[in-house]
Amino acid sequence: MARIFVVEDDETINKTICMNLSVAGYDPVPAYDGLEALAILDSGKHFDLTLLDIMLPGMDGLSLYEPLHKRGIPVIYLTAKNDLGTKLRGLQAGAEDYIVKPFEILELLVRIEKVLSRYGALSNHMQIGNIDIHIAERTVYKELQAIPMKPLEFDLLVLLARNQNVALSREKLLKELWGVDYIGETRTVDVHIAQLRKKTGLAIVSVPKIGYRLETIT
Repeated sequence: MARIFVVEDDETINKTICMNLSVAGYDPVPAYDGLEALAILDSGKHFDLTLLDIMLPGMDGLSLYEPLHKRGIPVIYLTAKNDLGTKLRGLQAGAEDYIVKPFEILELLVRIEKVLSRYGALSNHMQIGNIDIHIAERTVYKELQAIPMKPLEFDLLVLLARNQNVALSREKLLKELWGVDYIGETRTVDVHIAQLRKKTGLAIVSVPKIGYRLETIT
């Protein structure tokens, strides 16, 4: 389970991010100002990724980058500052990504997954009930019996599994799996969801006027 350091001074935003990270299977650790974050780092606690606000009391996020970098912890900046100069400073320092508030949780989770994947911090195996998903091998088993999966079915299953109990819109699923420039009917998603339900027996529920959610016990 990847541990993610959430350094954000807005308590509501911090708690919302942490809640969604927990639901998605991560281990979030919050901090609400720069000096508190530095003290947590100095305690020796290990993190796989930091979500870092720039405008923090005590010590700003740009100043916090160096102690995080020295410990080999990748950074995604989360900030309300959308000016080009601040963005360039963050990225030139070595940050992995830069997300401007407000943002959608799915977008955040997808970007987190991409960074963790680059650093080898994502698990190559996920288990949901009696379903075993092997990422590197792109194989799925149900009670030790292999389930044949088409490439997009597998990718859709992994996306749902990495966002358990999170409602994902059809449009977002289309964008993430078929590409940002994909032009097609959202019915395409419905067909693939139906196949996944049939093959896995997982509780992929319809969310009215939104899309789908993979329900699991947390």
